[in-house]
Amino acid sequence: MTLTSIAPTGVETYFHMNDIIVSKTNCQGIITYANEVFLNVAGYSEGEVLGKPHNLIRHPDMPRCVFQFLWDSIKSGREIFAYVINLAKNGDHYWVHAHVTPTFDGEGRIIGYHSNRRVPEPTAVQKIIPIYHALTQAEAAAGTGAPALQAGMDRLNSTLRDAGMDYDEFVFSL
Repeated sequence: MTLTSIAPTGVETYFHMNDIIVSKTNCQGIITYANEVFLNVAGYSEGEVLGKPHNLIRHPDMPRCVFQFLWDSIKSGREIFAYVINLAKNGDHYWVHAHVTPTFDGEGRIIGYHSNRRVPEPTAVQKIIPIYHALTQAEAAAGTGAPALQAGMDRLNSTLRDAGMDYDEFVFSL
């Protein structure tokens, strides 16, 4: 199943505030573990997600530049927090507040990534929606590929500069 084969329904689904969605990937973003909460919320079986790229659940309204920023951060060994809109197998969407960390071996090399996702504060989601919309519009206006990604990154950096914050401060200010 590819990223574009599921049409968003526009219906938001929710999970319990005490639940934590957990997944692990290898260094290439291939899912190596998904907990029951992940499977239930996303609507997939374990067999459907293990060995698949994590972007299986990427919603088209999620800016590419935010994922690029996320990957740049974790590949450099830093943790990151982000608000993410995901796409369930049935086309419904769900918002998460993600905490993604690299996993290291005994010699300090990154061997994979671990993500915990919790229910986000509704007010934070309402604040991030127009920002993500502006980022995806900037990406779309620039076409595809590297120019689109660069346009989104430029817009993200401009947003952070205007707010007078770095990315981490910005996320926690929402």
